[in-house]
Amino acid sequence: MSMRTVVVGTSGTTVDDVIAVARDGARVELSAAALDALATARALVDELAAKPDPVYGVSTGFGALATRSIGQDLRGLLQRNIVRSHAAGMGPRVEREVVRALMFLRLKTVCSGHTGVRPGVARTMADLLNAGITPVVHEYGSLGCSGDLAPLSHCALTLLGEGEAEGPDGRLRPAADLLAEHGIAPVELREKEGLALLNGTDGMLGMLVMAIADLQRLYTSADITAALTLEALLGTDSVLAPELHAIRPHPGQAVAAANMRAVLKGSGLTGHYQQDEAPRVQDAYSVRCAPQVAGAGRDTLAHARLVAERELAAAVDNPVVLPAERRVESNGNFHGAPVAYVLDFLAIAAADLASIAERRTDRLLDKHRSHGLPPFLAEDPGVDSGLMIAQYTQAALVSEMKRLAVPASVDSIPSSAMQEDHVSMGWSAARKLRTAVGALARVLAVELYTATRALELREGLTPAPASLAAVAALRATGVRGPGPDRFLAPELEAVDSFVRSGALLDAVEPLTGPLG
Repeated sequence: MSMRTVVVGTSGTTVDDVIAVARDGARVELSAAALDALATARALVDELAAKPDPVYGVSTGFGALATRSIGQDLRGLLQRNIVRSHAAGMGPRVEREVVRALMFLRLKTVCSGHTGVRPGVARTMADLLNAGITPVVHEYGSLGCSGDLAPLSHCALTLLGEGEAEGPDGRLRPAADLLAEHGIAPVELREKEGLALLNGTDGMLGMLVMAIADLQRLYTSADITAALTLEALLGTDSVLAPELHAIRPHPGQAVAAANMRAVLKGSGLTGHYQQDEAPRVQDAYSVRCAPQVAGAGRDTLAHARLVAERELAAAVDNPVVLPAERRVESNGNFHGAPVAYVLDFLAIAAADLASIAERRTDRLLDKHRSHGLPPFLAEDPGVDSGLMIAQYTQAALVSEMKRLAVPASVDSIPSSAMQEDHVSMGWSAARKLRTAVGALARVLAVELYTATRALELREGLTPAPASLAAVAALRATGVRGPGPDRFLAPELEAVDSFVRSGALLDAVEPLTGPLG
């Protein structure tokens, strides 16, 4: 549990705040300005609710049923019923960090003063996060338009003290029992509040934010593994010269090349590419073009972060309360297209980065292309298969990532009696990106495992200091490298954890300086 406290105001939140709450368990507090904005917006909703004129979401039904005017005696029931009926998700539970991001981002929008939710409801949302109570949210149920309706409904159900939730001890229990144990009173919903708790892009946005954080680390890790492979193949670092990248001024490409140059500084292996039995004028594309591919992905990541930051500053609800104009207005801001597109973009970029990493790995294992390394880097080729099947696993992951790169956002399935006749599928895009990010980490782990083994086999030549530091840090975890008596799966899992945790960057950056 983090000791940090995140204060939620009226003007959105940041990537770092989302990560702190979702992954690190940071506490959440509401600012005085947020409480004032909540009270102001609620007063307007109460005023409009008392008038005879129907107002969508306040005194009417929802979606295709919006034409029915609802009397005051049924409005509380209407708000409860929309939560219960929309909590219709199915399938396995999504991860705790995803649900916490979802809850926090909905609270962020509620506190904008554009939803009409009472301050007490917002406080209860914060209390759930601070108590470590996590609603059960299912894999399937969101079309990414009208927001992530089913996932958000399952979160709202917990606020009502209904359904099941996970306690801070990780056990599933009735939500009512968990709320009672933590002194949290269940919410009694009033006009508009049920709808305001359901109508946002918070699930897909939370997963986008966490993917951005993970991919930033993985792109830097990929520059390191590419540099180690270039070195182990006795390749040339001349293609990394800054003047070459300046004449094609994509910023991500320049960063990737600079990272690789920093890792390779002081290497005794680069430059030997013309001194072996098969001199090369130039290296293969998977080595030579590593900065161009990783750089394009970095630039895609930068665009995705821009979209995420805009969405983090947004108030997404329908209808929205406009206190300055003294009206409640229907709108289309809940449509997930901006988020869905970049989720799909990132899945494509991640698949391509994995693909080029797998091609570099294969070169290290092929005695005809590895420039003097033993077949499959085996200790005793024939008796020992070395890393042959590790590359099979890597190839299987890359193939899966190519399937995951098929965009979800180009699909649309009409719903709600054709009222919601075009949807974003942003939740689906986020779920498959999440799988792709995990697969990318594993692909890079196999390249790292292979490249460090190859460097150790280059006897008589001294790798770069940063490369030696990476090898030493990996060996310090207990990873020994392949051998005829070794079961590889635990070693590969350990390398995967090494990459995901950022330990590779921690090992290298004291020698390279901060990498981009």
